[in-house]
Amino acid sequence: MADPVSQASSRWRDLDKLLLRPGNLVGPNFDPGTELRDDLQEYAKVLVVGAGGLGCELLKDLALMGFRNLEVIDMDRIEVSNLNRQFLFRLQDVGKPKAEVAAHRVMERVSGVDIVPHFCRIQDKDLEFYNKFNIIALGLDSIEARSYINDVACSFLEYDAEDNPCEETIKPMVDGGTEGFKGHARVIMPGVTPCFECTIWLFPPQVKFPLCTLAETPRTAAHCIEYAHLIKWDEVHGGKPFDADDPEHMQWVYSEAVKRAELFGIPGVTYSLTQGVVKNIIPAIASTNAIISAACALETLKIATSCSKTLSNYLSYNGLEGLHTKVTEFVRDKDCPVCGPGVLLELDTTTTLQKFIELLEEYPKLHMSKASVTYRGENLYMQAPPVLEEMTRSNLTVPLFDLMGKIPKGIVHISGTATKNDKKTSCTRKLRVLFKVIDGDTDMDTATGS
Repeated sequence: MADPVSQASSRWRDLDKLLLRPGNLVGPNFDPGTELRDDLQEYAKVLVVGAGGLGCELLKDLALMGFRNLEVIDMDRIEVSNLNRQFLFRLQDVGKPKAEVAAHRVMERVSGVDIVPHFCRIQDKDLEFYNKFNIIALGLDSIEARSYINDVACSFLEYDAEDNPCEETIKPMVDGGTEGFKGHARVIMPGVTPCFECTIWLFPPQVKFPLCTLAETPRTAAHCIEYAHLIKWDEVHGGKPFDADDPEHMQWVYSEAVKRAELFGIPGVTYSLTQGVVKNIIPAIASTNAIISAACALETLKIATSCSKTLSNYLSYNGLEGLHTKVTEFVRDKDCPVCGPGVLLELDTTTTLQKFIELLEEYPKLHMSKASVTYRGENLYMQAPPVLEEMTRSNLTVPLFDLMGKIPKGIVHISGTATKNDKKTSCTRKLRVLFKVIDGDTDMDTATGS
């Protein structure tokens, strides 16, 4: 029987090569030694967002690297179409929550790791939940979801009096993405490197088909699917909202798309394609997921241990024809409304919390409706759930100046719904509130900004 001590030594042999010896590329805080591996396993807490193709790989890689305190969040259930690339799932798992099955499978195969699954929307968790993690690793296929997590991570960032980011408030993120044979891995250190919002231009706009083409001259299977989705559904269901996550709704669109395709002699309409077009699912390949996950997991280890300098700051991969990779150092937008010092609002000291929330809808940099407001971790007003709304409702008539302890300036965090490109998305924002007072009297009646 093998000696347990020698087994443990063999298991961490490759990890120890990185953590037990110095080098020319190590970070400034790197302190080699076995204690570093012990600290990594005992104290480092990593949240994996997404349990799909990339998320499955990330959970496996991080567990094998020595991370023992992992949590994963995903709102989806396993479908048959997932099985070709999401290797933690089996046919008998179809219909079960991805997060729960993925966590169970990794813990089965990797001893010592503890993975807590969360089967819910990322918006269902409060800021306190996200703040407990040292690093957030993203395995998402949605721009909206990335933006939301980026907003959350940047909301923890604080700046000093000279607008330099306070290091202890930086919440590192490692983001990966794949599309067929292409992929990317990036490191986001809010306030230091570009955040997702700083480089939103990297993501091309979603392809939209003219309605006249869909209604009169469809030429592709996608045209037939979008006709059933955007036109036929409303005609038949009279304004009933379409739910892309409802299998019955998706089956109806698929059936109507097949009829449309047969009418015009267009081949290629499948249920899988219908899901991809309607939900804007990005095609994925197992090998690309594995490569990008490896890059993301390595960057996560670098951040946690300083065993090497981190990626600076965007790795692109293309395996379509041969192999091509390159690293690009993008520049942070100093005026970014998400990772910057915060949008400045100057207020009258008599401005009530209710008036403040109303001003957020009109302010040009925000346009945020249904806002919830927190200050130093305290809920000043919460739109939901109903029990919290009722508990904080009385604050609406109180001046914000009083609720913030009558200090001349401070940071408040707001979360709500913002409109961008005619589309409403959930987001969080950080505001620098300044109560401008001259000789004890307020100098302003309305909110302004700079």
